[in-house]
Amino acid sequence: MTNLKFLVTGGAGFIGSTLVKEISTCNKVVVVDDLSMGKKENIQFNDNIEFIHGSVTNEALMEKILSERNFDYIFHLAAIASVADSVERPVESHRVNFESVLMLLELVRKYQINLKRLVFSSSAAVYGDESTLPKKEESVIRPLTPYAIDKFAAEQYVLNYNHLYRIPTSAVRFFNVYGPNQNPESPYSGVISILVDRYKKLINGEPALFSLFGDGSQSRDFIYVDDVIQALLLIANDDETLGKQFNVGTGESITLNKLIEVIDKALNVKLPVQYEKERSGDIKDSVADISRLLSIGFKSNYTIQSGLENYLKSEKLM
Repeated sequence: MTNLKFLVTGGAGFIGSTLVKEISTCNKVVVVDDLSMGKKENIQFNDNIEFIHGSVTNEALMEKILSERNFDYIFHLAAIASVADSVERPVESHRVNFESVLMLLELVRKYQINLKRLVFSSSAAVYGDESTLPKKEESVIRPLTPYAIDKFAAEQYVLNYNHLYRIPTSAVRFFNVYGPNQNPESPYSGVISILVDRYKKLINGEPALFSLFGDGSQSRDFIYVDDVIQALLLIANDDETLGKQFNVGTGESITLNKLIEVIDKALNVKLPVQYEKERSGDIKDSVADISRLLSIGFKSNYTIQSGLENYLKSEKLM
């Protein structure tokens, strides 16, 4: 992928900035981010990157961007990515996680006649508490929170714009992504980045208590961010992925208790853990069936051990 034009919404965030780093070496990239979650310093700027500070909910701004430029690829990663926050602020969450997506689709339909692909970031949260594992793309959808409801509804609009209007779209359902540039201070952050922050404090002799909601037996499918970028680019470039959604995970899960044990062992320390009441909307177990992703050539390069090692080294803990 060279000499192409990309739009990445949420490009100053964790996954977005990693994607921008990967594609900006040989392509022009426009990043739109209001910095409510992301940080400008996450972006490794070069001459190919144009940063626009603004919200994807700003229709005038988005129309200006899409009417004045022709993009080859659009990656829509901007979102309020917190389940808890969507419960607290469902209206604001809906504007960002659903309304901005529908607006973007209409602007693309109007202005982007040469678009090769729009990839929308959905979430494994759409599966809710339906107990059948692993989760397949055709599994029962039982969203439990405003975040999950909006992600599923937006995802369905994205795919239907391919079927109804021939807009080239695909969607990805991220499982638990981790790696460098996740902000542990953010309420939107993943559990591994929060854990790594607590280990940093522990090693530095600071108070480092980790609050674990539930008994720690809940399990998750954790995927390293570099594998996520591989998946995004594979999906964006394969004709077989048009109008389809894809689980993005590893197909393996680990309990939170075991995860802490693995990091304890890697760093030769013992993290203090405080067990608290489980939170409303939290899901007990989650693991992806990635057969569909494997069918287009995806191959995970990181186990939970090697991914954690990479992450811990990037944080200078190893």
